[in-house]
Amino acid sequence: MSPWLLLLPLISAFIGWFTNWIAIKMLFHPREPRNFLGITFQGIFPKRQQQFAEKLGKLVSQELLSFSDISNKLTSPENLDRLSPYIEEHIDHFLRVKLKETMPMISMFIGDKTIAQLKAVFLEELRLLFPVIMEKYMGTLKDQLDLEKIVVEKVRAFSSDKLEQILYQIMAREFRFVEIIGAILGFLIGLVQIAITFLAGS
Repeated sequence: MSPWLLLLPLISAFIGWFTNWIAIKMLFHPREPRNFLGITFQGIFPKRQQQFAEKLGKLVSQELLSFSDISNKLTSPENLDRLSPYIEEHIDHFLRVKLKETMPMISMFIGDKTIAQLKAVFLEELRLLFPVIMEKYMGTLKDQLDLEKIVVEKVRAFSSDKLEQILYQIMAREFRFVEIIGAILGFLIGLVQIAITFLAGS
């Protein structure tokens, strides 16, 4: 058996790794269309960036970040409970300080007990009013703010370098795995070739 034949697995492994490496690079390169022998080549992501942006915009606006989800979060009683201490503090400051400055005569008749009662009334009214206000605000915001359009414009405005950087950050391990699999398969194919050559010569 020729010693060169033993190099077949290494050569096949290199070819397997190299072809997969080229395939990954062709996801992003060339950035602009290139003509070669009458055939136009361009990286898949640069070529499909517009479609990618549109699909991502629909996904974000319809599945990931809908206005109904945002509205439900904002109007939940838990959020108001978290804000209540700050609201109560502000009301207390208003009744004890601001009211005294603007209407000193009225403030003379408001003691601690009245302040506590007024705070309780205001907080209860606010608990009823807060969801209504937020729902109306979200309705107005939905008319003014097109999430899908914003996402589409942002992704479409990405440079090809930026898009490649983002995808590599997300899928670097998977890309490396594809390259290694190519090398392993190439090496195995080289071993099969040696076995076939050996059996054919025996």
